[in-house]
Amino acid sequence: MTPRKERFITTIKGATTLLHLLTNSGGMEVAITNYGARIVSMTLPDKNGRPVDIVLGFDSIEGYLRATETYYGAIVGRYANRIARGKFSIDDKEYQLAINNPPNHLHGGPDGFHKQVWQVLDQSDHHIQLSYLSNDGEENYPGNLRVKVTFTLTEENEFLIDYDAVTDAPTVINLTSHPFFNLNGQGSGTIENHLLMINADNYTPVDASLIPREIEPVDHTPFDFRMPTKIGERINENHEQLLFGAGYDHNYVLNGSGFRSVALAKGDRSGIQLEVFTDEPGMQFYTANHLKGENMLKGGLPDKKREAFCLETQHFPDAPNHPRFPSTLLRPGEVYRSGTVYKCCT
Repeated sequence: MTPRKERFITTIKGATTLLHLLTNSGGMEVAITNYGARIVSMTLPDKNGRPVDIVLGFDSIEGYLRATETYYGAIVGRYANRIARGKFSIDDKEYQLAINNPPNHLHGGPDGFHKQVWQVLDQSDHHIQLSYLSNDGEENYPGNLRVKVTFTLTEENEFLIDYDAVTDAPTVINLTSHPFFNLNGQGSGTIENHLLMINADNYTPVDASLIPREIEPVDHTPFDFRMPTKIGERINENHEQLLFGAGYDHNYVLNGSGFRSVALAKGDRSGIQLEVFTDEPGMQFYTANHLKGENMLKGGLPDKKREAFCLETQHFPDAPNHPRFPSTLLRPGEVYRSGTVYKCCT
């Protein structure tokens, strides 16, 4: 089940791509490529001791280059999620970004961090540290932004993602990792029978273009996952927000602050549990509503609608245009730091 390293060696934009494997003594393995700083696979034993790959991805770099879904497993930035009409202002200067999710800007633009070859700074059997310099004006964002991301796999089946970044001019930043999970295994069918709990009393309802309007309680809505609930239990209800997203594609306002547990999912057949910890204020819950079986994943399996889910820890969508939302502004002399842990068990 391990992806073949030689199928990830190529040259893109003059830089060499590779595949690196993180392992622990408990039989968990995570494959990372420096193309887009992507999680290619995440394999661990299920309740019967059978190895299961719980992350959707491809067998080669060519698969990622051809894919119609461009964010599989990637670090997305400079700004994860959407910015309304691609516009924001800093110190009374307006910036216009690419409109790659009409009428909005999405995930850093068409040539964002997911399309870049990251530099490998350090690596071992248990971790890899990657770096990327986003130049001033890239995708029309201001400032030279130096980003480092460190992936670590512990003996406790914790997969850590640590971010830090600095800039030489005021800019906005919102980074996340974008793995598509199926806890029964990639290609195993719907995730609608997975159980999910999200520690959030509120979420940000959206307009028809998926831009948040305000903060509202999840109480008495299909967005209440404060108790373990099947993902598909209410996903097809005739609710305006579910119709806008064709399912779940919404930001949750996470309870608490600091580094804490924010979500727990469980595969209904594998028994694999995924617990999410973060210090971020928000998390985008997405149920792969727009996959169409157009891409052949590892093992030649098609990527079908709602056969994966995403739990993307981050700041809120369109925060630069919402003064009430936690700020995503980074100025020179400041350091952007964030951390997320995906902990697996059976």
